[in-house]
Amino acid sequence: MTLTVNGERWEVGDEVTVADVVARLAVPDRGVAVAVDGALVRRASWPTTALGDGASVEVLTAVQGG
Repeated sequence: MTLTVNGERWEVGDEVTVADVVARLAVPDRGVAVAVDGALVRRASWPTTALGDGASVEVLTAVQGG
């Protein structure tokens, strides 16, 4: 199965969740938002939100600054 994650093509197994993608990116535990095909996915739903072939996933992290 192919996903687009933050603009990059990923080849992954058949059963992948949002939580799997976030874990693979090794992002911080807090300050992270995920959208799948343009729709925000609540953190509580990450482990149960399955991704389909061709899904577009954006993983964003909050950054402090001025």
